[in-house]
Amino acid sequence: MALLILGLLIFTGAHLFKRAFPDKRVALAERLGDGPARGVFGAILTFAIVLMVIGYRQADYVWVFVPPPWTVHVNNLLMLAAFMLIGMGHSKGRSRSWFRHPMLLGVTVWAFAHVLVTGHLAALILFLGLAGWANMHMAIINAQEGPWKRPEPGPITGDLRLLAIGLTLFAVTAAIHTWLGVWPFPR
Repeated sequence: MALLILGLLIFTGAHLFKRAFPDKRVALAERLGDGPARGVFGAILTFAIVLMVIGYRQADYVWVFVPPPWTVHVNNLLMLAAFMLIGMGHSKGRSRSWFRHPMLLGVTVWAFAHVLVTGHLAALILFLGLAGWANMHMAIINAQEGPWKRPEPGPITGDLRLLAIGLTLFAVTAAIHTWLGVWPFPR
């Protein structure tokens, strides 16, 4: 469990570094170059994810609650919404003007969907920790940048492309879960 928590802390710290210490982040980019500086943070984030995966897989199953069977349906609907939100951050369609932080909101929806279908302590720490990071990041951005200037909506074709990509990613993710031995659909 310690590796899982350490990974979450490193992940959160690396993501928040640019916002918490912008001068140090600029100085690092000036010293190393922007690409290598990004590479340093990419390596730190990869290390954090590896720690989270190892910590999660090593953790004992300490059951906090037993998820009811209906939560699988809700999980799948929320996962589809999460893929759409995460993609919305790069969309050129009308939906890009709906939310200020669609990708971070998508992470929150993804995390909540997983909390619904898992009931053990390690899963709750992992998913609620990542939801906490995403919400903290949104609050910091809002505080630093002030009111949101809503972008102009794009063409509906961008939303249709987003829907197609979101459905494809949902199917691929379901296939990966199945391959890993986790059946993501109701039995």
